Amino acid sequence: MIIEFYTRKRCPLCEKGKAILTELQESWEFEIIEKDIDTNDEWTEQYGLMIPVVVLDGEELQYGQLDKMFINEALTKKIHRI
Repeated sequence: MIIEFYTRKRCPLCEKGKAILTELQESWEFEIIEKDIDTNDEWTEQYGLMIPVVVLDGEELQYGQLDKMFINEALTKKIHRI
């Protein structure tokens, strides 16, 4: 599984979100691809007010204040669909 993590530097919510994802990697096998929205105008336009944004295998999962339990449930559902 791949999680795209849209973020930017000096973003406290992004730092908390990254910590949640890293913690979830202890239980789940997935790759985090971090994408700094300040490096791409399209990402900045799309996610500028929403970051951090978690996209799981191409599906926007959650943004802003991330919830560990919600993401864990989404990972569980994803595994059971495979």
